[in-house]
Amino acid sequence: MPEHANQPAIACRETTREFRQGTSRVRALRGVDLEVYPGELTLIVGPSGCGKTTLLSVISGILDPTSGEVMIFNKRLSRMTNGRKTEFRRKNVGFVFQLHDLLPGLTAAENTAVPLIIAGVSRRRAVQRSRDLLGQMGMADRADALPSQLSGGEQQRVAIARALVHRPRLIVCDEPTSALDAESGKSVMELLRSLAVHPGRAVIVVTHDPRVFEYGDRVATMNDGRVVDINRQSAAATPSTNGGQP
Repeated sequence: MPEHANQPAIACRETTREFRQGTSRVRALRGVDLEVYPGELTLIVGPSGCGKTTLLSVISGILDPTSGEVMIFNKRLSRMTNGRKTEFRRKNVGFVFQLHDLLPGLTAAENTAVPLIIAGVSRRRAVQRSRDLLGQMGMADRADALPSQLSGGEQQRVAIARALVHRPRLIVCDEPTSALDAESGKSVMELLRSLAVHPGRAVIVVTHDPRVFEYGDRVATMNDGRVVDINRQSAAATPSTNGGQP
């Protein structure tokens, strides 16, 4: 299949984002052009303060662009009401952050099940689906553990499971390995490649951790609010061949 035969899941055209600081305005994004494709793991890299997290927030619909165009699965979220945007994100986007943000009083399976329960799935069905997914991730024996009983790497695996459990079309990850040691970070990236990458899903990872660069299919380098280089590469880890979505 030609490299661009499929349509981009995300398309940013001359995208800007400004923030007000007192009486002045700061431009965090200065005309970003970027396409993100389904079936790929796209890395957004660059120095701290270059706009990576702001771009991720715009792509996922948390922030609206100040100008330019952002298409997410052929939809402009900036034209939606807040309620419709929230519903769109709930159905279509899974989030993984640097801090795991697990609920301390819930088990691993219950934390994983939260997006399904919010969507109206019965608690019993949601927790069972979560247990099945944790089993695919090698954590069947940790499904009933509380976050305080899990290592940092295990907590991040639960966070990934929570992002995947409702089968979204976009996974966005903000520095998912920066708080982990080298071995745990490698394990998390291998998990994202084996389970999250899917022909019908796009995966974006914002990182400044050079240890994970090899896992990307496409690497977009940012500097001073712009994407200055896009490099397509053959990821060192084996891409997912899953026929179904976890």
